Amino acid sequence: MSTTRTTTATNIAHLTGTTTITLTEDELDPYVTHAPTRRWLTGPGLPGDGGLLTFEALRADGLRTVGDSTGDPDGRLAAELRDRLVIGGILGADGRERESVLLDGTTGEISTTYFLHDRPDLMDLRPLAPSLERLVRCATAVDELAALRGQFASYAGRLGPQAVAEATRQLLAVFEAGGTGGEPELFWKLAAVVRPLALVAGPGTASGLTLDLPARLLDEEFGASGIVRFEDVDFPKALTHAPTRRFLREVGLPEEVVWFFLDTDTPLQTLAEYCADAPEGVCAEERLPAHADRLIRLGHLLEDTSLVVDGATGAVLSWSEPDLALRPLNADVSTLAFTLWLIRRERALDAVHELTEAYDQLAEAMSWTLAGVDPVACDPTPATPADDGWRYWPGMFEDEPGGGLCAEV
Repeated sequence: MSTTRTTTATNIAHLTGTTTITLTEDELDPYVTHAPTRRWLTGPGLPGDGGLLTFEALRADGLRTVGDSTGDPDGRLAAELRDRLVIGGILGADGRERESVLLDGTTGEISTTYFLHDRPDLMDLRPLAPSLERLVRCATAVDELAALRGQFASYAGRLGPQAVAEATRQLLAVFEAGGTGGEPELFWKLAAVVRPLALVAGPGTASGLTLDLPARLLDEEFGASGIVRFEDVDFPKALTHAPTRRFLREVGLPEEVVWFFLDTDTPLQTLAEYCADAPEGVCAEERLPAHADRLIRLGHLLEDTSLVVDGATGAVLSWSEPDLALRPLNADVSTLAFTLWLIRRERALDAVHELTEAYDQLAEAMSWTLAGVDPVACDPTPATPADDGWRYWPGMFEDEPGGGLCAEV
């Protein structure tokens, strides 16, 4: 059925306030023969905008096959892929399209693939949904959870483990409804068990920081002995940001979490003081960032990277000694604590649900969840002329070859 014919998506209407993409009967020929799918594409259609999925490919190019999209001059593309229709993509936390969403025009089934134009023989399929109707329903539920609207509007103002558990159950119920009776596709299971974790904390009204964490959240996750709380004597004079001082004193931080290690041997130092005390050749004062005397070193990350907090503003940053880069890490210590809690929770959930079976999708779910709570942690927009836009936490989540989310706790 592969052909070079293309169509243009038309009839872009406004339904319930959302731009919707539909196709005419003529535009579906000869690509889509599955009657329920034809009815959906000429009727309810597909959302033109959304947080999880994009169907801009359909709007821009109309229906086209994978074979047409790759060219596949050597015939290396698997037969099961060649006639699948490219209708959209899954969006990453940074807003860029990750996987492509494909439609089987004969059965109506939806799957995903990564386009490998240089190696089409390595492309494969992963199931996403049995129909367009179910795809739209599941994606809508994820978007409504993220915005706390629609069926998840009642979670606005709620926080804590109970809210997380209830939202997970509600999402799973949506994903399982109308299915085959078994578990939902792994992509949706990931969304159900990871994305609601953002509900554990609420906006920071009492703390003066980005988040208010439930009392004893970190103690219950890491054990009381795994949390370090500081005293005023531990703080350098440069740490003048009162909410940060209070958080470190009353809530504290985990001593060690995979890619983070807290400094506990001595009172906290500024980055300048740390450099001055370091063995000769380890740290050169002239290579430090500006205002190193107000950057308090809380600990270190991997690869010769210090984790510092701006003593005046409370912003949390990473200082990479090898490339002399000061980059945003978290909005403040409250979202840093949430990030460390999120990583620890993922480990526990993986032991039950085997989330790393779809590693790339898990990494994206983690980044989406973190970005919903702390956009600073995942926003690639350069903060300074020397900032290259790389962000530590999403980078670590994605680093499957280096251990990533499978690394030892």
